[in-house]
Amino acid sequence: MTLLVLLIIFLLPGCHCTVSTVGDVSVLEGGSVTVPCHYNPQYTSHVKYWCQGRMREFCTSLARTDDPESPPNGKGRVTIADDPTQHVFTVSMRNLTEEDSGWYWCGVELGGMWVSDSTASLHISVIQGVSVVSSLLSADEGSSVTVQCLYSKNLRSIEKQWCRSGNLNSCVVTDSEGTFSSTKVFIHDDRNSMFLVTIHQLEMRDSGWYWCRAGQQQVAVHVSVTAQTTTLSTSTIQNLKTTVRNPSVMSSTDPHSRPVWESFLVVCGIVILVMTGLLALWELWQLCRRMQKHRGTNEMNDNLTMGPWREGDQECVSDFPERCSSGSDALTVELHEGKHQTHRHS
Repeated sequence: MTLLVLLIIFLLPGCHCTVSTVGDVSVLEGGSVTVPCHYNPQYTSHVKYWCQGRMREFCTSLARTDDPESPPNGKGRVTIADDPTQHVFTVSMRNLTEEDSGWYWCGVELGGMWVSDSTASLHISVIQGVSVVSSLLSADEGSSVTVQCLYSKNLRSIEKQWCRSGNLNSCVVTDSEGTFSSTKVFIHDDRNSMFLVTIHQLEMRDSGWYWCRAGQQQVAVHVSVTAQTTTLSTSTIQNLKTTVRNPSVMSSTDPHSRPVWESFLVVCGIVILVMTGLLALWELWQLCRRMQKHRGTNEMNDNLTMGPWREGDQECVSDFPERCSSGSDALTVELHEGKHQTHRHS
């Protein structure tokens, strides 16, 4: 019998509807909180609600999706909005006080006596003090950075301070108007729940820990300053990308730049000129060799022409080589005699 009851309970529709939400939340007094509640797609058309109480069965309903006073544009402190496309409904609570601390429930109403609603719980703590939106900030050298410091309702009328950690003499304090201004630091207090601290012209030495302070309450913030680097503008980067994609496109910002194909033509022209010069030198060298050969041939012909050929010399050369010696001897004798006669006449 017990097994049958457990099986029936397991098969009930409510057992398959899962609602989930965030974990425990801490909020400064006077601040706001928004909680997302997720549900299964098959329960898109069901009523969603938000209630407060330690036990779900006895919790007090604060907002429902079927209540015209509960939509996001409602004037109450608590509003609810359902987003069927994302399968999530969100609940917002404003101007929280310490009395608002406690257990809350995201619920999907399934209906029926034997079907329990699907719910998820979380604890909201409303505290007094100071907090920051982000405790770790980073900015470039020479730029500015803004710190968002939050405070609770009981600290609205108290002066706000911004201090360098480890040096209480560095604290700057807001005036009666809730502001402080210098060439380096500017503070503005909205007198409700937040004051902004802006540091101008950041330097590397500005890196370190600081305090957002209101009365005796304070919270630490770390500011990191990074060295300034030279960056290219978006248009310059786009031009570079275009040049890489199409090398023939010239940069409009550099009139002296040349496309890749033009540089290639210049190189080819230089190679052709060098080869032409080498070819000309080769032809000149060949011409010089031919001229030397021709000059040697002419000298030989001149010597042969100037010699006193006789009728027997031709025969000597061609048919009777043995006659060459006698003929040459006779020629030598004649030359000597001619010289002696010349000397005598002189």
